[in-house]
Amino acid sequence: MNFYLLFFLLIIGAGLVLSYIYFMREKKENLQAIQEGICPKCHKEGMELVDQRSTGCSGPKMLTFECQHCDYINTFNINGGSCSTGRC
Repeated sequence: MNFYLLFFLLIIGAGLVLSYIYFMREKKENLQAIQEGICPKCHKEGMELVDQRSTGCSGPKMLTFECQHCDYINTFNINGGSCSTGRC
């Protein structure tokens, strides 16, 4: 009986890991398309940066992009660069 429970948990764990890998791969492809100015949903040019937030000088940035044609909205957290001067 314990073998079946362990096997079930292993299947569930593997499914969660594979789902997360697929999600991150899709997110990366969407960001690459947005950096080229193309909407990942409607494949037209018209992506616009609508919001940009930062936690400080070298912290991650939260960027929100929106398509002007199909109302596609997505937010990405991007690592910021380091401060070489020591000031923000």
